[in-house]
Amino acid sequence: MGWREEQAFFDRLADSWDAMERPETLARLTDIITGLGLSSGARVLDVGCGTGVLFALLRSCIGDQGLLIGLDVSRRMLGYAVARGGADVCIQADAEHPPLCDRMFDWIICNAVLPHFTDKAATLRALRRCLAPHGTLVICHANSREMINAIHRQAGGAVADDRLPDPATMAAFLLQSGLFPVHTLDGIDRYVVIARPMIAR
Repeated sequence: MGWREEQAFFDRLADSWDAMERPETLARLTDIITGLGLSSGARVLDVGCGTGVLFALLRSCIGDQGLLIGLDVSRRMLGYAVARGGADVCIQADAEHPPLCDRMFDWIICNAVLPHFTDKAATLRALRRCLAPHGTLVICHANSREMINAIHRQAGGAVADDRLPDPATMAAFLLQSGLFPVHTLDGIDRYVVIARPMIAR
């Protein structure tokens, strides 16, 4: 779907979004994020931050000296994110055209958002531009790829065709975008891909 349709879809869900989060899913998400090794003072971009479900967790990792920016297309989702607190700035924007500086972030986290990118390779290229040379991009879901894709099929409408790609396809998207996958977990209860910028020789 295009970003305007995406914005309208998630605006409609904003009021009930947090109520749909399940404790076991949040526990897996905590396990994923804490296992990344984010350090105090790191600069982090939370892409598709929604209502800010990751903010407290990310802030606990990077501390007060770190920089945390949330980005989402949904104004209503961001309203809840701002009210939740924890981020330094929340920005309403399409991830394919992020209004951010080159090489700005040590970490870019894409939690539960990649299926909704209309042009995945183009969006990953745009995010790659914002990633520091030593930085890391993380794509994660606290459910299996099969479950995520089934949820979208069953939901229908604007997200009916939004798919989380299999590892080989995901690797191709990353390589097209100047990113090299260093870890992939296509598991029974989570999906995690970690990638870093390819270095020109």
